[in-house]
Amino acid sequence: MTEITRSQLALRNGRDKETVWIAYKGEVYDVTASRLWRTGNHYEHWAGQDLTDELKDAPHTAEVFRKFKVIGKLV
Repeated sequence: MTEITRSQLALRNGRDKETVWIAYKGEVYDVTASRLWRTGNHYEHWAGQDLTDELKDAPHTAEVFRKFKVIGKLV
């Protein structure tokens, strides 16, 4: 699996690159195709970062990540 650094993840924030990525529990997901992440933020959550600790504030469970492709491992 491709290793992705926090710096690489940070560039996929919806502004710096065309792709939009988020991380959860060590896995990086490509959420570019999601209309909810199109601008780089989803409610008070921002793309380009690890959202593991933020899930407790979300109205959904981790099952939502199954919709997206895992593209790498956060290192």
